[in-house]
Amino acid sequence: MTQSFLRISGEEPVPERLRGSVVAIGNFDGIHRGHQAVLERALEEAQRRGVAALVLTFEPHPRKVFRPDVPLFVLTPPPVKARLIEALGFAGVVETPFTREFAGLSAEDFVTSILEQRLGISHVVTGFDFHFGKNRQGGPAFLMAAGERHGFGVTLVDAFRDEGTEIISSSRIRELLSRGEAAEAAGLLGYRYTVEAEVFGGAQLGRTLGFPTANMRLSSESGLKEGIYAVRFRRADGTLFDGVASFGRRPTVGDNLAPLLETFVFDFAGDLYGEIASVSLFGYLRGEVKFEGLDALVVQMKQDEAEARALLQGVRPLSELDQAIAF
Repeated sequence: MTQSFLRISGEEPVPERLRGSVVAIGNFDGIHRGHQAVLERALEEAQRRGVAALVLTFEPHPRKVFRPDVPLFVLTPPPVKARLIEALGFAGVVETPFTREFAGLSAEDFVTSILEQRLGISHVVTGFDFHFGKNRQGGPAFLMAAGERHGFGVTLVDAFRDEGTEIISSSRIRELLSRGEAAEAAGLLGYRYTVEAEVFGGAQLGRTLGFPTANMRLSSESGLKEGIYAVRFRRADGTLFDGVASFGRRPTVGDNLAPLLETFVFDFAGDLYGEIASVSLFGYLRGEVKFEGLDALVVQMKQDEAEARALLQGVRPLSELDQAIAF
């Protein structure tokens, strides 16, 4: 991230230079094209007013607080979400802790304590169906009236529909990724789905077979379909490599580990351990298969490499955001 972009978490104060900003409010899990319609409207309003643009979001996702027993496939954990928000051109993101106590704030208290006192906003932009405050008592009409009382403007953005006139939603994207439909998910996201984690040392079986891998643990709640993907791998310093990645439990080896993302990074030699890297998914090649032995596995891995190289050779950015994340 650039030095000027700020991730403001917990009770950290908002710098004076960012008070009076235009603020986009929402969970924004996925930063998909529907979210981008809201975010781009906020950027336009900020430019028109000559002020900074911020995003106000909530961590963890409210569903994890209200339904902690139900796993939730979070598309964009805070670091990835922040990187996407920065790439869009915002000055910062305010990650407000979402707790049961916070959820119990009245709608008026939310406006007074968060929007007015903490952020000092000049204008708010949000989706047409945004609700807030205890029992979701604050809706669009309340927000418009609150803006008049407290002296800030309000813009409500209609639902964004895809080329088939369906509303784009995080749940649709989760479902696509759970089926391995990475290319279709990218069409709704507007960029290639990307994960981020620390690279750690594994058993080094891949190195023994001639396919050394960068191993990354994803969330245990990840709903990504297990299998083999054509990917782009970005190092901590920003350098980018094509690769092929396996997400799953390695049935041929039979170690029954928790699912790992293991990326064979093409045309790279070096040590990646300890780096925070990101992997962007460009295409699903096949599901996991249990082979009769390592020789058969190596033959298939060579085929996977050739297929991934061919797929990645012709890819083009889907958008400026995709260009910033995966190219």
